[in-house]
Amino acid sequence: MSESKITPPATIAVIGLGNMGRPMGACLARAGFTLTGFDMAAASREAFARETGGVACVSLAEAVAKADAVITMLPNGAIVRTVVEEMRPHLKPGAVLIEMSSSEPTGTTKLAAEMIAAGFAFIDAPVSGGVKRAVDGSLAIMAGGDAASIDRVEPVLQAMGRSVFRTGPVGSGHAMKALNNYVSGAGLIAALEALDIAKAFGLDENILVDVLNNSTGRNNSTEVKLKQFVISETYGSGFFMGLMAKDIRTAHKLARELNVEVPLADRCADLWDEAAEKLGATADHTAVRLAVSGKP
Repeated sequence: MSESKITPPATIAVIGLGNMGRPMGACLARAGFTLTGFDMAAASREAFARETGGVACVSLAEAVAKADAVITMLPNGAIVRTVVEEMRPHLKPGAVLIEMSSSEPTGTTKLAAEMIAAGFAFIDAPVSGGVKRAVDGSLAIMAGGDAASIDRVEPVLQAMGRSVFRTGPVGSGHAMKALNNYVSGAGLIAALEALDIAKAFGLDENILVDVLNNSTGRNNSTEVKLKQFVISETYGSGFFMGLMAKDIRTAHKLARELNVEVPLADRCADLWDEAAEKLGATADHTAVRLAVSGKP
């Protein structure tokens, strides 16, 4: 297996051409990589070809056959496993799989072991930053895997992200992503409860946000979500409720597997699951206020 870095114009296959996969692919195209892509939805394939100039393939086999690296950006780990098992017979010898979905760490570890045993390199590299940072190539990427494999795909990751963190062995990237989203989701719930208390006391919500952002209560939600999407009631941050609930539940499940007591995560995971059930998995995650505030 060649250990040389994968650099432009090497072929990269992007599997999963949704709101994140397409702009990430566009970043790769701008960096000079040759692109192929696949998605079950014809509309997504067409958008990928239009936005990236890449080849939108009508089958997984066609998409991955000549790819030096294959990126998966899919809804969950179960789907990733199904897709990887389907593509496996068609992969180029020595190809690197870059699993960038938000999947369960233990499932990723098992899948990686199988693919590595079959002669392929495998890293997990989930991202944080949402659609906006996917578009401008400034994502934070959490890369788990052996150093040699990450070295090989470093130019690929750098084309999509501003920060690439080497988190440890395979599976560690997905663990980091789940923990990050747990802290993010818990922070948003706390900020929303503060808004409700402020409103009940007669405080101006916008001034509260200004105070938080200039004080120790500042967090990502107070900076880029409260005024923009919650107080404005636009609820359009671009990240689905169901995905946030899934990531927080993944962190909670990991804690349980490791016998770590997490009383706040216990309740937080339940709150997000309840919100996703009440408002729908495809509701924007900032609309969680409508659930935690008891609004219709």
